[in-house]
Amino acid sequence: MSRLPRAAAVLLLATLALLAPAAFAVPSAPVEGVDYVAIEGGTPFSTPAGTVEIAEVFGYTCPACARFEPQIEAFKRALPKGTRFVPVPAPFGGHWIPYARAYVAAQKLGVAERSHAAMFRAVHEERRLPISRPSADEIAAFYTAYGVPAARFVTAYNDASVDAQLARAREWIVKSGVDHTPVLVVAGKWRVGGNSPQDTLRIARWLVDRELASRRR
Repeated sequence: MSRLPRAAAVLLLATLALLAPAAFAVPSAPVEGVDYVAIEGGTPFSTPAGTVEIAEVFGYTCPACARFEPQIEAFKRALPKGTRFVPVPAPFGGHWIPYARAYVAAQKLGVAERSHAAMFRAVHEERRLPISRPSADEIAAFYTAYGVPAARFVTAYNDASVDAQLARAREWIVKSGVDHTPVLVVAGKWRVGGNSPQDTLRIARWLVDRELASRRR
């Protein structure tokens, strides 16, 4: 067996000693203004009083949202009692609008939750739907797989109540200071940052736990 020269061995041990604390370091508590931003006068989007809302502002045309979705699904499954996860479609304009309408229409028809992840796959992986300005008929064809007749979906898609819901979403998004996707907002009070999707979810969960704890006092 070969051996390191004594000087090299000493250097190696010193280096490992320096690296060890970093390898086992516990992430520090999130810092306001760095890891999350307080929203002045912020309110939840659509959650009853007494429940902590985690809202995700998303767009089906957003590649980052599509990549984030599997992690969001795992995050939702681990949320504690007393919380509610709420997707909020971003009606930023242009090609964002048809898919934002699609989500609201799917909500009205009771198929939004079942079809949500599949819509991301249809747009970004399977390329079954165009990113740029799909027609109502093209989108309706997707939802037939969830038991919604195409004509019924188109009627829901064009309903005036969808316009009202998108207007409310737009107003809330602006008030919350959201200008991109995906973004998480906890309890309507805090816009979550983070250096990575995993970091964003860590910060969000920390805020959720803190809010729940404050309500138990």
